[in-house]
Amino acid sequence: MIFAHQGGWDEILMVAAPVGLFAGLLWMANKRADAEVERHDEPEDRSAQDRP
Repeated sequence: MIFAHQGGWDEILMVAAPVGLFAGLLWMANKRADAEVERHDEPEDRSAQDRP
């Protein structure tokens, strides 16, 4: 079975699959980075805020 020149859908798939993979990985990394920033910005305990 030859997997080439099947009306263009296979060429689109060969480009869309890696682009989709990288987009998904970038989305996951961005989501984790945002969670880390939010965790870092939160105070560790409330008593530290009361001190001058």
